Amino acid sequence: MVFDLWQYALVCVMVFAAGFVDAIAGGGGLISIPGYMIAGLPAHFALGTNKLSSTLGTMVATLRFVRQGYILWKLALCCSVAGLVGSVLGAHAAILINERMLKIAMLFIIPATAVFLMRSRSFKRSDTASVTTVSPAGFVTAISISLAIGIYDGIYGPGTGTFLILLFTAIVHLSLRKANGTAKVINLTTNISALIVFLVSGKVMIIMGLIAGVFNMAGNYLGAVMFSRGGAKIVRPMMLTVMGIFMVKVIYELWFQS
Repeated sequence: MVFDLWQYALVCVMVFAAGFVDAIAGGGGLISIPGYMIAGLPAHFALGTNKLSSTLGTMVATLRFVRQGYILWKLALCCSVAGLVGSVLGAHAAILINERMLKIAMLFIIPATAVFLMRSRSFKRSDTASVTTVSPAGFVTAISISLAIGIYDGIYGPGTGTFLILLFTAIVHLSLRKANGTAKVINLTTNISALIVFLVSGKVMIIMGLIAGVFNMAGNYLGAVMFSRGGAKIVRPMMLTVMGIFMVKVIYELWFQS
């Protein structure tokens, strides 16, 4: 496939914005994947090429969070394994589950999550918390959350990073920064595994993915810096924006792709 300059420009702008959003609140794929498809990539190539660029970008955000000390490594690695197992189970479950019913359920889950986000005080509390350890119960809960969200990721996928951050702060009571750091390690792990599958399948436009990856890295770096400085003041509105885009996506798919 040969692409024009405007197609590269469109993808790079969208992927940069996706990286910025993803570093702060998760859900960057809701922006970047449509960008690839608008530029003319078939669906599977859009997904595969997006995995290449987003993996590079997530790597930058993760390294930034490592330097900032936002990652509880033992918890993050165990949650990553649980997320990988969940995604495999979800991929198999996708064959049995009616995806349309899942999308209908999301029409209720997304608004309920948005209301919870607007009312939640956990971000105000956790933004200044100095959590360095997690209780055994919290550890098990975090792993269970990662497994459940991994299953969701395997079945459908959009917004997994956003849901992880929300649940880690609200249920496990991680600080917002530790929650985002943990989510980034999980996302990086699952992105790499998915990228390998797409590469083996030949569904990655490598040149476009690498060029877009540079812009995604820049967006992730800027987003990670803004997150470190702004905390909850940035995350809450950004998450609401991601959920709004997610809601539009679900409605569009139910209405036009049924």
